[in-house]
Amino acid sequence: QVQFVESGGGLAQPGGSLRLSCVASGFTFSQSQMRWFRQVPGKEREMVASISRTGLGTDYADSVNRRFIITRDNSVNTVYLQMNNLKPEDPAVYYCNTGWDNPWGRGTQVIVSS
Repeated sequence: QVQFVESGGGLAQPGGSLRLSCVASGFTFSQSQMRWFRQVPGKEREMVASISRTGLGTDYADSVNRRFIITRDNSVNTVYLQMNNLKPEDPAVYYCNTGWDNPWGRGTQVIVSS
């Protein structure tokens, strides 16, 4: 059974940082590209970052490029999202997944407020 457990969200000030983690199970993690998504209530879920199986290739949405960094540790089936210079448009529930076809975890909420 494919599962994703996200954590690390919370309250940060504008310009601050948070580090999200996602532990995956139920599939061969090291053989799967991983992605972080976010969703604001009333809006569609959007992909913000992706990372290749080896971690050597990454891609980012324009809105988070140069601020967020996606990494992974295949030894512990975990993908991370380092979020720097948080902006007022970043609050959302953040999810990880391999793509759009697997079940979703509960996500972790990010709030940006002074």
